[in-house]
Amino acid sequence: MALRTRARFAEVARDGGHYESFYIKACHPSEPRGVWIRHTVWKAPGKEAVGSLWCTLFDAGWARPVAWKETRPPAELGVGEGEYLHVGDARLTDRVASSPRWELSFDGDAEPFAYLPRPWMYRARLPRTKAESLYPKVRFGGWVELDGRRVELDGWPGMIGHNWGSEHAERWIWLHGATFEEAPGAVFDAIMGRVRVGRWTLPWIANGFVELEGRRHRLGGLERLRSTKVQEAPDRCAFVLGGADGLVVEGEIIAPRERLVGWLYSDPGGGRHDVLHSSIAEARLVVRRPDRSLTALGGATYEIGMRESGHGVPIEPFPDP
Repeated sequence: MALRTRARFAEVARDGGHYESFYIKACHPSEPRGVWIRHTVWKAPGKEAVGSLWCTLFDAGWARPVAWKETRPPAELGVGEGEYLHVGDARLTDRVASSPRWELSFDGDAEPFAYLPRPWMYRARLPRTKAESLYPKVRFGGWVELDGRRVELDGWPGMIGHNWGSEHAERWIWLHGATFEEAPGAVFDAIMGRVRVGRWTLPWIANGFVELEGRRHRLGGLERLRSTKVQEAPDRCAFVLGGADGLVVEGEIIAPRERLVGWLYSDPGGGRHDVLHSSIAEARLVVRRPDRSLTALGGATYEIGMRESGHGVPIEPFPDP
């Protein structure tokens, strides 16, 4: 199978800053158990790029998620034939993610989704963060093991995404769901960002889609800036997103604090964000026109990146990079 995209870090000038991530989210089809894996690149201006591996296991029966991270030197970061990238012994291809801590295969033929609605936005200076859903709907098989806890995946639904840029958004949210009780084939995937331009921080801009009965509906965009509504907190988010064809999605995602993992993300040029993430959040959506109610209990994703640190969720003891 042909690769759907390419890693961008090798194209960055030596004096430029850059971050990049290929990430995997998978969750049990019916139980609140999940996996989140990231293969990342981080490059400070004037320095060589380094690669890191991140992994979190979620289980609602545990006191808190289990997290692990490792950063490898520049010589162990690269792109081989048939790879999106490799970091040390970890390798991501178009059908396999492998490392000493996980061995996953995935299958699914859903078309990629470009969150930014116009091709020129991927070439422009702004937004500084670019993102794409490489595999919006896949099934995973294999295993992941951290801290003596082994999780077996057998047909777990999920996705693989890719983002890159010179700077993280001032504030961002990622929402995802693919285990809806009322519509087994439905997928909801949206990113929302507040971008800083000079002294000003712009309102929430959302881009994403909802897929129902095999039809994909694009949501958000600059033209629907005024109708996009977002009310966020560390452990929940309520939102209203409009679509190009008149469809509207209203929803709420709740992530109990014991199901959240906290990470530190650094900007290549300086600054940091606290990032809270759950791959086993609960989602309730109402899709209008067609009118549908969708519920995912324990299989949705809620991620929020923020500057502040008074959220009460422990940050894992790993630097970035």
